Amino acid sequence: MTSTRRASLSQQLIDTCLAMNDEGINQGNAGNISLRFDDGFLITPSGLAYDRLQPADIVLVALDGSSRDRLQASSEWRMHRDVYLERPEAGAVLHAHPTFSTALSCLRLDIPAFHYMVAVAGGSDIKCADYALFGTQQLSDNMLAALDGRRACLLGTHGMICFHENLEKALWLGIEVETLARQYWHARQAGDPVILSAAQMQEVIEKFTDYGKQPAGED
Repeated sequence: MTSTRRASLSQQLIDTCLAMNDEGINQGNAGNISLRFDDGFLITPSGLAYDRLQPADIVLVALDGSSRDRLQASSEWRMHRDVYLERPEAGAVLHAHPTFSTALSCLRLDIPAFHYMVAVAGGSDIKCADYALFGTQQLSDNMLAALDGRRACLLGTHGMICFHENLEKALWLGIEVETLARQYWHARQAGDPVILSAAQMQEVIEKFTDYGKQPAGED
């Protein structure tokens, strides 16, 4: 039963990777996605094109970073592992290099409350983490600091990362963050965007408590 469940979830993970590229928030096999599984997590392997992946290629990594699988996990497995360790509500993690999020990260810019939808990431802004070499513990530590109280952040001169309760919502949030990055980029070209106040954003955050939820029994 466990092997059947793992294969099914691995296929869902692959489908999400393909959807991520189809949505234009990642290119090639640059990003990586993971899914919490038993006492560890399933994650995309290092260096393989998503359109060639099979369920057996998805790597199972324990929370101590060890793996018994034949393929090597993504070089960014530490970020995924640390999200699962630090944020018990996280069921899936998505890391990508979308164009506008990455451009802002290269400028070391946070995404401020220029639009109320910034609150979908859980806070009044989307922070940009300090730069660190890819695949290192320092990068993961910087990420955790920027994710404090939030579900998404930019990674300095790198890209973005987000998490949610499942793959579908993680993909949705990744698309939302890149959309906000694109909107903020264009708004800055025209002038200085008006930033919502802390009180205004707190109202939005409170309202978002029930955002997207439907009463039981309704579609």
